[in-house]
Amino acid sequence: MLLEGKKAIITGGSRGIGYTIAELFLKEGALVYIMDLVPCDRMADLETTAKEKGTSVIYKKTDVSSEEETTNVVKEILGESGGIDVLVNNAGITRDGLTFRMPFEDWQKVLAVNLSSAFLVSKHIAMAMMKKRSGSIVNMASVVGIAGNVGQTNYSASKAGLIGFTKSLAKEVAARGVRVNAVAPGYIDTEMTQRLSDEAKEIMLSRVSLGRAGTPEEVAKVVLFLASGLASYVTGEVIRIDGGMAI
Repeated sequence: MLLEGKKAIITGGSRGIGYTIAELFLKEGALVYIMDLVPCDRMADLETTAKEKGTSVIYKKTDVSSEEETTNVVKEILGESGGIDVLVNNAGITRDGLTFRMPFEDWQKVLAVNLSSAFLVSKHIAMAMMKKRSGSIVNMASVVGIAGNVGQTNYSASKAGLIGFTKSLAKEVAARGVRVNAVAPGYIDTEMTQRLSDEAKEIMLSRVSLGRAGTPEEVAKVVLFLASGLASYVTGEVIRIDGGMAI
């Protein structure tokens, strides 16, 4: 198992891609902490998987847009676990709209959850990882952070910011054996994308060279690679998982 004996935090791990990452990490032997404001409605399934693999999954209710709450929960986890080996900054929301119609609140909230939360969690976890001279941080960016998208200036800005954050943090911590990378999914079949209109889905698919939507499992496998020792010489990278959408 690629993560046997490792301890991981996944923000936004209660559903979607985050849930799938948590499930795969458990199958690979990791102890998983899920930080999410929304409780996981399939927690029993994760607990069953954890039990089968001789590990555990622990849910921590957290509003990652709150500095005080996020800091307190992270410190609590560090105290309980004795140290974290893998951090996946996956928490994310969308509040789409054309820029000239977008309320400032929607801009602020998306930036807070998608970008500022990664800073709040990483600043404490990265320091702990540096002290033990090992660790992997994986940030969930997006192809729209590279190419942009109509009606998503807030979301695109948050993901572009996350890419810059990834590269800068990677340079800060590399000398202490800590790696920081990002993945940039494209059109992935999740609850979020299932809410799109048929017309929007067709437009998205028309841009994908492989001609289909990706799956959460395909994203999770790349995250696992970056989190594990298989990527021991990889840092500061952004790996697109988009079926050729942004070629």
